[in-house]
Amino acid sequence: MSTHQGTAPLGISLEAREIFLLMPNVAQLTRWVISQSTGDKTLPYFDPLDGGVYAKILILLESPARTVSRARYVSRDNPGPAQRNLKSFMEQVGLERRETVIWNLYPWLPDLEKPKASLRRAQIEEGIEKLITLLPHFPDLATVVFAGRVAQQAMLRVRHAFPDISLLEMPHPSPLSVCTHPSVRQRILSTLRDAKQSIE
Repeated sequence: MSTHQGTAPLGISLEAREIFLLMPNVAQLTRWVISQSTGDKTLPYFDPLDGGVYAKILILLESPARTVSRARYVSRDNPGPAQRNLKSFMEQVGLERRETVIWNLYPWLPDLEKPKASLRRAQIEEGIEKLITLLPHFPDLATVVFAGRVAQQAMLRVRHAFPDISLLEMPHPSPLSVCTHPSVRQRILSTLRDAKQSIE
């Protein structure tokens, strides 16, 4: 196991990561998550094994998966098929954990007592506003990768608010997206390679 820039040691299970939420790379983000979690709207934590505030690349997905597991993290190690695909793609292009952080455009955990539904426009706008307040917590951020059409709706606002950050777009890594055409996989890999090159 190894540690980078005050991150948690690699190889720690999802269940055991809660004790690392005040590590230097994520302590500020953990406090932000707690401050933004009010009433029945709860945010997942940032994965302490990732770069946290030291990250140079943020990969923005759509929304957290529907699962009852706690504590919840936005992590390449989550068991969902989209996360498994994303982890594989990131490893194929050599994107190290300490270089990256993952988040969702609509970041709140889903209400499992309500049926699954597509995000409404008001929810997307709410997520964009939250994203704009989050990005200043990453002083070394060089690139944001918008994965999928929902996340890409934030690109214009992010470009206006943070003109010095490079913005890239790619298909969502869910199996439903990846399996639509052989070119989707290559487009994802190509974008992630571009993201890696942007910080080299």
